[in-house]
Amino acid sequence: MFPIIILAGGLATRLYPLTKTIPKSLVPIAGQPFVFHQLRLLRNKGITEVILCVGTMGDQIEACVKDGADFGVHVRYSYDGDVLLGTGGAVKKAAQSVSTPFFVLYGDSYLPIDYQTVQTAFENTRKKALMTVFKNEGQWDQSNVVFKDGKILVYDKSIRAPEMCYIDFGLGLFHPSLFEAYPKNEVLDLATVYQNCLARNELAAYEVFKRFYEIGTLHGVDKMEEYFAHQSLIK
Repeated sequence: MFPIIILAGGLATRLYPLTKTIPKSLVPIAGQPFVFHQLRLLRNKGITEVILCVGTMGDQIEACVKDGADFGVHVRYSYDGDVLLGTGGAVKKAAQSVSTPFFVLYGDSYLPIDYQTVQTAFENTRKKALMTVFKNEGQWDQSNVVFKDGKILVYDKSIRAPEMCYIDFGLGLFHPSLFEAYPKNEVLDLATVYQNCLARNELAAYEVFKRFYEIGTLHGVDKMEEYFAHQSLIK
């Protein structure tokens, strides 16, 4: 399967005080750092090559995860450096060492879906990028996608419209050539990359029907704890 880039370099201010001394990826969930759960899930779904994009306190993540062998994956690290590059800038920097298309996953997302099916859908479209979407209808976060007849018509995090019933699910696929046009070491938002792809008719969509889980907020952390507590009960 394609490699995956995990965006784990944010400041996570919405999780204060949990993230004053540790990065978001190391926030404990069910007694273990969140990133441990992410890596095990990815391995179980067949993904074994991982690049962690890290920034502030990223050395703590590397000290815990190491090369990923404990989780059955191979992990490399891409550091932002002195200046935070934004989600798109971090992906561009990490993608320089990737020769194939790749997944991108937000560092606070836990997405128990079939990644192979998503990859196959991307390969069949022959587009440069793919966004997974979910019919959120404002339930778990603010919807930001107009999706109809299998196509994304609008994607925008800065505006709100009644037609926006869907949300960016938190998992994308990209061809590395997409990022060549953007300047190196400059701040870039991944949302901008998505929007540019949409404008050029290079963005495919894959609809997901299971809800997403995330630890981007304290409420999300509580729900993530509930999820793992439920999983342990049904084992």
